[in-house]
Amino acid sequence: MGEPLTVPTSDAGPQPHDVPHAPTAIAASDLPPGSSLPAVLQAASLGVRTIAFIEGCRRRFGDTFTVRIPGAPPIVSFSDPDAVQQIFTGGAEALRAGESNAQLGPLLGWHSLLLLDGERHLEERRLMMPPFQGERMQAYAEVMRQVTDQAIDAWPRRRAFAFQSKMQAITLDVILRTVFGIDDGGAYQHLRERLQTLVSVAANPLWLMPWLRFDLGPLLPWTKLVRTRQEVERILFDEFGRRRAMDRSGRTDVLSTLLDARYEDGRPMTDAELRDEMITLLLAGHETTATALAWATYHVLRAPHVLARIRTELATVVGSGELRAEHLPRLEYLDAVIKEALRINPVLDDVGRLVKQPMEIGGWRLPAGVIAAAQIYLVHHRADLWPDPYRFDPERFLGRRINPYEFLPFGGGARRCIGMGFALYEMKVVLARLFARTQLRLVSSKEVRAVRRAITLAPSRGLRVVID
Repeated sequence: MGEPLTVPTSDAGPQPHDVPHAPTAIAASDLPPGSSLPAVLQAASLGVRTIAFIEGCRRRFGDTFTVRIPGAPPIVSFSDPDAVQQIFTGGAEALRAGESNAQLGPLLGWHSLLLLDGERHLEERRLMMPPFQGERMQAYAEVMRQVTDQAIDAWPRRRAFAFQSKMQAITLDVILRTVFGIDDGGAYQHLRERLQTLVSVAANPLWLMPWLRFDLGPLLPWTKLVRTRQEVERILFDEFGRRRAMDRSGRTDVLSTLLDARYEDGRPMTDAELRDEMITLLLAGHETTATALAWATYHVLRAPHVLARIRTELATVVGSGELRAEHLPRLEYLDAVIKEALRINPVLDDVGRLVKQPMEIGGWRLPAGVIAAAQIYLVHHRADLWPDPYRFDPERFLGRRINPYEFLPFGGGARRCIGMGFALYEMKVVLARLFARTQLRLVSSKEVRAVRRAITLAPSRGLRVVID
């Protein structure tokens, strides 16, 4: 067998050896019931037929069940809102979100906000929140509109294409301009190409398997992942040096803001910390938002009355002029459409916390060393919370105060995604331009399946569409 390939780390953050392994002392009798399939087959089922597997588990075992995956702690899944609330409010010392995400370390980097816990996480979160709040979001709206319009102009007419990849192109360009602050020239194209490759390689879930993390040839997922990430790192470090040397006054991009930011002890972010957060923002805000856009479009195109109401709202609020930031809060029905799409097809099926000390959740006494997971998809499809849960009905979100433990596409509690507002804002802009400017239709009337792309659930076959 080949030599292990590792991603460079430094002493400032958690290290790869901190990845939790499945505790051998936890017996099945100590946990809620679950599938009797061998762990490797449970992992395969989650990877190939995620929705069917977790829905089958709920039918057999109820709102709480255990899943086992080779090389990882047992995962106890909860889909009762009271249990979800316990998971999201259980305290950072007892329930560790960063450690539960440790399998993402080789991709995101060990300084990533998603892998940090405790005070280190809170300090990093405080540092990274300002670029995603207030007037900064309004400044991003024009960039989002320009990128979307340029993309639509280049799409083929009367010829089928994969819609998901077009959404990925839009969200990548938005991130390059708003997060990385790069919008033209050779540096833009070079970084864009490398980031596209990284996203493509990361979509293969095989690299997540610890026993496949060896250099067995340049075409295998793990080798490609590590080498592509190293190429991206070199480009980013060059850009950090160039940006530090320039006048950054007046710049609104996230990278420039973080270069000027300081931790509580007065020190700036290191290149390694910046690298990991930039890659995290790329992957958390690119692939996920593109997938959510694809799902929203799919549901709207299957519901002509919804599409008609969106266009009526756009005509009333925007009229014949350009879409501007001040229009977006008034697009209430479009906002409901986006949220209903995220309810039916959340991009992530669950979010987890590593249990650090024995505790009770959802009426079950859990031992230390297991992962307690809020099962987003199953919560979103509870008939007692969402009547006729598989029906697409945006009106569910009009004039309703949403319980954060019943609707949780961005996670919850202190770990809720910091890019939530950015993602919802971008989805509004992109969909507003899409439905105002195109006559789009699905190529097939067959129902689209949710397929696994690393940790996300995306439409099968990339969602084939055509513009008439």
